[in-house]
Amino acid sequence: MSRTESRTEALVGRVDPRSAAVLLGGLLLCYYLVPLFSLLLSQPPGVVLQRLRSPTVASAAVTSLTASLLSTAIAAVFGLGLAYWLARVDGPLGTVVTSLVVLPLVLPPVVSGMLLLTVVGPGTLLGRLAAANGLPLTRSLVGVVLAQTFVASPFVVITAKAAFESVDRSLEDAARTLGQSRLATFRRVTLPLAWPGILAGITLAFARAIGEFGATIMLAYYPRTMPVQIWVSFTTLGLENAFPVAVVLVGVAVATILVLNVLGTTPLE
Repeated sequence: MSRTESRTEALVGRVDPRSAAVLLGGLLLCYYLVPLFSLLLSQPPGVVLQRLRSPTVASAAVTSLTASLLSTAIAAVFGLGLAYWLARVDGPLGTVVTSLVVLPLVLPPVVSGMLLLTVVGPGTLLGRLAAANGLPLTRSLVGVVLAQTFVASPFVVITAKAAFESVDRSLEDAARTLGQSRLATFRRVTLPLAWPGILAGITLAFARAIGEFGATIMLAYYPRTMPVQIWVSFTTLGLENAFPVAVVLVGVAVATILVLNVLGTTPLE
């Protein structure tokens, strides 16, 4: 072994793995935090408040919150049932269905919007029927909800599935032995135990929905959501004019996650 190789091995041997992990992880954490603080400090609070009074920003905020709440509710209503079924089914069918659920997570959002346009676009049968009955599926709040639900609902299904799978089935069997129905067992045993994971999935779905841009801009450029309004402000007025809107969106997202995380520590009765 050469002297150079011996010195290299000696240096590697003196490296503390924990210190190296802290250093590398700290650098990555700084990469997350520095842009966030740069955004928050880029504009004086007075400028942000002034932009909040803008009718376009207020309208975009209302659209984003309304559509995100609706899409999250839809994802929860339909996704929890699918998650519970996937957590209890065995065999290749469950694997295939899980793969289909995950698909919107790996697709580029713009591609997701293109896929939806082939089904609900103004030139499709469904799109024409809906528009004829006064409910257009594109360039409307419905279009925003459709786009957000497609890209955000998998978070509910996948996270809730893992939460249901973590529930000890012997507890469910004991409840059934004591005369509880399947519904009562689900409501009194399974759901309370899985609730933190379910709420985490709902949190992720809401955060994903409120930040959705690609699929939304394909289906519904109007009414504008906050991400779309940020893009419009950036392309027409420049980066500085988009900053205040972005600060509002970051604030709403962070506050929502904090509130839901606090609620997640409260067990169901």
